[in-house]
Amino acid sequence: MPASTDPAARNARLALICAGVFVLMVGAAFAAVPFYRAFCQATGFNGTVRRADAGAVTRVSDKTVSVRFDTNVNGIDWRFEPVQARQTVHLGENKLAFFRATNISHKTLTGRALFNVLPETAGPYFSKLECFCFKNQTLAPGQSVEFPVVYTVDRRYAEDRDTKGQGEITLSYTFFPAVVGEGASKQARAAPGTASPLGGRVRAGL
Repeated sequence: MPASTDPAARNARLALICAGVFVLMVGAAFAAVPFYRAFCQATGFNGTVRRADAGAVTRVSDKTVSVRFDTNVNGIDWRFEPVQARQTVHLGENKLAFFRATNISHKTLTGRALFNVLPETAGPYFSKLECFCFKNQTLAPGQSVEFPVVYTVDRRYAEDRDTKGQGEITLSYTFFPAVVGEGASKQARAAPGTASPLGGRVRAGL
């Protein structure tokens, strides 16, 4: 019987084809994650905050917006809170805010902050120049650290018909346990106790 009509040979080829398709699909799924993240950060899609160029210069508008800060923890034994509840920001202005995290457990813990803004339509206009959320953060037992965030709201926020009537933006952070291992982000470590992130012994997240 010819090899092309041998049921065993046909089954073997079919198994190889299926395995190849499966590998390609898995690879595409993993590749889609960074592409999707990059797309969201570049466009502000789904309320994702963009990462801005620290060297960029923009004109500051007379128009302002109120930025409210929201903090949460999920699965990590930390206390996490904004140092200031809200700020009034001129559109185009670089603004500095602080957040305080305290490890209330008896062991060293590493966390990673995820972020979002509401309303979601503000995502394309809200950018962070510096943020502790760009890398993992590690706190020793009882350690408390203040993290700085430098952000800006684009002048076009007041011109977009979907956002110009919105007088408040909520910037929300949630700390989760970080995955630490080979290839993970370099950990931000500090001596125990609350430290100044701008000129002290801690430059956490920068």
